[in-house]
Amino acid sequence: MTEHAVVIVGGGPTGLMLAGELALAGVDLAIVERRPTQELAGARAGGLHARTLEVLDQRGIAERFIAEGQMAQVAGFAQTRLDISDFPSRHPYGLGLWQNHFERILAGWVAEQAATFYRGEEVTGLAQDSAGVDLYLEDGRTLRADYVVGCDGGRSLVRKASGIGFPGWDPTTSALIAEVEMTGQPEFGVHQNAFGIHSFGRREYKIVDGKVVYADSGPVGVMVTEEHVGPSKEPTLADLSAALIAVCGTDYGAHNPIWISRFTDMTRQADAYRKGRILLAGDAAHVHAPDGGQGLNIGVQDAVNLGWKLARVVKGTAPESLLDTYHAERHPVAARVLRNTMAQSALRRPDPRIRAAGEVVSELLGMEEPRKRFAGMQSGLDVHYGLGEGHALLGRRMPDVDLVTPEGPRRVFSLLHDARPLLLNLGEPGAFETLPRPEAVKLVDAKYGGPWELPVLGEVPAPVAVLVRPDGYVAWVGDGSDAGLKEAFGAWFGWSAAG
Repeated sequence: MTEHAVVIVGGGPTGLMLAGELALAGVDLAIVERRPTQELAGARAGGLHARTLEVLDQRGIAERFIAEGQMAQVAGFAQTRLDISDFPSRHPYGLGLWQNHFERILAGWVAEQAATFYRGEEVTGLAQDSAGVDLYLEDGRTLRADYVVGCDGGRSLVRKASGIGFPGWDPTTSALIAEVEMTGQPEFGVHQNAFGIHSFGRREYKIVDGKVVYADSGPVGVMVTEEHVGPSKEPTLADLSAALIAVCGTDYGAHNPIWISRFTDMTRQADAYRKGRILLAGDAAHVHAPDGGQGLNIGVQDAVNLGWKLARVVKGTAPESLLDTYHAERHPVAARVLRNTMAQSALRRPDPRIRAAGEVVSELLGMEEPRKRFAGMQSGLDVHYGLGEGHALLGRRMPDVDLVTPEGPRRVFSLLHDARPLLLNLGEPGAFETLPRPEAVKLVDAKYGGPWELPVLGEVPAPVAVLVRPDGYVAWVGDGSDAGLKEAFGAWFGWSAAG
């Protein structure tokens, strides 16, 4: 039996991000991944939202992704694009970057740290006791972990084996997505007819003047709505051909598929993100229609919320109850995504009355306040954890403002690269020097004289000091005194004046 502090089941975007977060904290971790390599057949998901780019920036790796992607305004609701170029962020845009490239770059970051991979392995079962979890692998081996995190997708074995419920709604529509070679030439772009929405394109593209320009050759990416909800089994080339013929009158000579998959508007969410020593993240915790391209993004953000908390519990510097805040904070975020994807999938139904409703929604989203509100939601920039009453920054993402420090100019996000909590003093230098604080908390005296602005909300009063969690969210705001700071230390970092 091989032992690890944490075993992550699933090495996709969520699992990789969680591995990176835990490795930064020095946690002994392993990833069990069924694929023999990180290579992913096909492109899969196609973009990163602004808050995900900020999260990557907080770890100092955003430029790795930006260098290979295409900047674009990707936030949208139903078929209405939502421009966030005026939002107060260093990344007021989305990034066109296929999932296979995202995983490759993210895996490269994880490889720079200490993480064990069990590739080409599949978990067949698990058993939890008061001290840990045993995981049984297909090859007969057993792993032992203090904690297990299921990042193994919508059909999560970890979720099923742990007995966590997955309530929600069954699918009412389905679509096939694929990359195939074609002898014919479909019209590229998005189309709608009596069956629903369909699209054609190529993996290689450029964005020129806000428009997608596809490569002249290569496999064709297809998304085609099926006439009836497809079965849960893996789709075949024959299924794709039949769907194309029904919708377009031809299958364009589709052959040599690279990959074919089916998605539906099934909408479900785990009723608990934690059961004892087992936790869920990403699609294992929530599945929904892909409208708005939010799934990969909220999975990565799940991982960043959970990572530092799990690391502190594993290392014994915080009580196990800290893990309960993971469900309390992230479950409402995903519930809101489930709601907005259900609404969006309803608005793309091929019905003239639904089309009229969509036109009304689009007209409303052309107004300034609704545009900002929905753009903040779709981009992830408006996430607000309920940490109590107080300053508008409390529970929201810390803006990446330019600071003047004794060591020279610094961005706030640069101070979060090591995933340590940050006590940022913007008032009288040395004001917190003599205040006892947890060893992990980094104290920085700095000056900033510019405006404080939050997405959707606008300008907010300047804080005198802030306590920023490793995930970039503000846990405490000072008004010139340290009132409540010790309590915040204790709540988030397992420390009190008594110990």
